[in-house]
Amino acid sequence: MNNEFFSRSEALLGAEMMEALRTKRVILFGVGGVGSWCAEALIRTGLTHLTIVDGDMVQPSNINRQLPATRETLSRPKVEVLRERLLTINPDAEIVAVHKMYEPADQSQSCKDPFIFHLSSFNYVIDAIDSVAAKADLIINATRARGTKVFSSMGAALRLDPTKVTTGELMSVKGDALAKAVRARMKKMGLHPYKKVKCVYSTEQALRPLSNPSISQDSPVKGSLMQVTAVFGCTLASLLIDDMMQKMK
Repeated sequence: MNNEFFSRSEALLGAEMMEALRTKRVILFGVGGVGSWCAEALIRTGLTHLTIVDGDMVQPSNINRQLPATRETLSRPKVEVLRERLLTINPDAEIVAVHKMYEPADQSQSCKDPFIFHLSSFNYVIDAIDSVAAKADLIINATRARGTKVFSSMGAALRLDPTKVTTGELMSVKGDALAKAVRARMKKMGLHPYKKVKCVYSTEQALRPLSNPSISQDSPVKGSLMQVTAVFGCTLASLLIDDMMQKMK
């Protein structure tokens, strides 16, 4: 690998941190408006081993905010498009693309799922999933994995102000409907995270669609902008980098 490519990262983070970035293994679930930008931020910083998991194809409606989405990539798997892009940034990186949705599972099924069974082989698990059921299940199973740190994204839709993006512990986040729904799902499951989970969320109150204020915020189609979703993704990446830095002190 050409060290000049990451010279600015090393100038800030130091050689020891750059070596750590070359050895840590990260798995990222969801590569849409939040996850795709998180993936690029990590690879551009110097991360070398990244597994990306998403079962979606690129759709026209993704173009306004998702990194893999262009007119040329429509109908292609998002993970394949993103893997190709990340390898143009660092051809020496190991980018594993898994075209599959994370599916919630009960306790008897969980051990049969290769992603759950092997989560402990990753240093970090990043959750950028939209589905409440899948998000809750992933967080429970990822926090169960020994030696694995988990970071999660809450709701980036229906927000306009990227300066309101912040971080907090999942069980303490207020004013975020997705965090509330995830906690309710966990309660229904009779489970809770086995470790604290730091997440990215916005303190901005979710807006009703400005084009039609009569549309409910609970509508399955929620407006969102790259200006906010990309900040969510980059903040997720920064949480991981900060955690690595703290462990090196």
